[in-house]
Amino acid sequence: MFNISSDYAPPFKMIEPFFKFGSIIYLISIFTLLFIDNSGDISDLKVVGFAHLFLLGYVMIVIFGAMAQLIPVALEIGHYNVKLFYYIFPTLAIGTILMVIGFWFLPFLLPYGGFLVLVSMLLFLYETFATLKATTANTLTVKSVKAGNIFLTIAIFIGFLMALAIAGGISFDITKFLPIHIILVLVGYVTITIIGMSMILLPMFGLAHGYDDSDVNRAFIILIASIIGFSIFSYFDLTMLKLATIILIFGAIGLYLRQMITLYNIRARKIHDIWYKHIYVAFISLALAVVFGVFWVLLKSEIALKVMLWLFIMGFFTFIINGHLIKIIPFLVWFERFSPLVGKKRVPMLHEMLPDKDINFSFWLSLGGMSVSALGLLFNSDILFKGGVSIMALGAIFMLKTVFFILKFKPEED
Repeated sequence: MFNISSDYAPPFKMIEPFFKFGSIIYLISIFTLLFIDNSGDISDLKVVGFAHLFLLGYVMIVIFGAMAQLIPVALEIGHYNVKLFYYIFPTLAIGTILMVIGFWFLPFLLPYGGFLVLVSMLLFLYETFATLKATTANTLTVKSVKAGNIFLTIAIFIGFLMALAIAGGISFDITKFLPIHIILVLVGYVTITIIGMSMILLPMFGLAHGYDDSDVNRAFIILIASIIGFSIFSYFDLTMLKLATIILIFGAIGLYLRQMITLYNIRARKIHDIWYKHIYVAFISLALAVVFGVFWVLLKSEIALKVMLWLFIMGFFTFIINGHLIKIIPFLVWFERFSPLVGKKRVPMLHEMLPDKDINFSFWLSLGGMSVSALGLLFNSDILFKGGVSIMALGAIFMLKTVFFILKFKPEED
């Protein structure tokens, strides 16, 4: 099991905006789904705008904040230049907003937003690799961070060129590069990063140790090869080979899920708290996404593709991120505000810093809404889809309330 030291943690005030902004954008992005036609094409600019708002403004902002905290703490090395995060956050936040406005309303803003996002990603890549250079560790987490950031950089360069093309600045084959951009972001960066981080966080929170990690290591190797293969085969329009790499990606995810079952079975911590409930939903959603993905490949079903993406993004990504937010943020707040008071006055336990009713409302509403919307996509029902989204929006409100409650949690006055 990993030893986590707080000696190398960056200043809390540096990380706090990542979590605040991400939670706000999560709510806004869910709300915008009410204005999207679920029967439309996934390449529609309204859908593309939502995807960038959700993935950049919520998923990546939160991941960046978490990794800024977790990488140096877990590896016990200091940041190469931690002050860069003061620039990474605003450039990514402003760039995301400009890009989304560009997709929805003003295409001429796309290059400006894309450029700011590119700058933010390059700063993050530079700081991360410079930090990792100081460690001799070659764990799966380190390898996943390196691979994920390389894939992300390539994806952002492609995305920037596509933004220029949409704005009319250059001639660029968007159709050819869009699938590559999507696979590099969703699988190459987000999924691989989650896999690497989960091999620190899940054993730590579940108190699992002494396990065989061969499944997740095989999954990592297969994913790397499959992502590279998909990009090459997609560029040269080799359809059968491209589909073969997608099947390999599904197989790698299957190996990762088997690794998660191993960790679950040997865990010492048996309490089924709200964090565990989020993890259950995340991995069940991931497994169902693979099932619908296989149907999509075999039947060439557009509906199966939409359900797969919904379960993958709104089920797996959302629940594993929100679940870990309610673990990570209380610890950061406790360490910042309460650790100096240990031995001087009573300090709260971490679970006491959670608003139980709000976080339970958030979980059940999000689960119910995500499930109903998935059925709406499956049966091509706009009423079911929008109804589920409305329920999810209520869950997102309670999630936002929970995050701000924890961030404002302070010692009681004497």
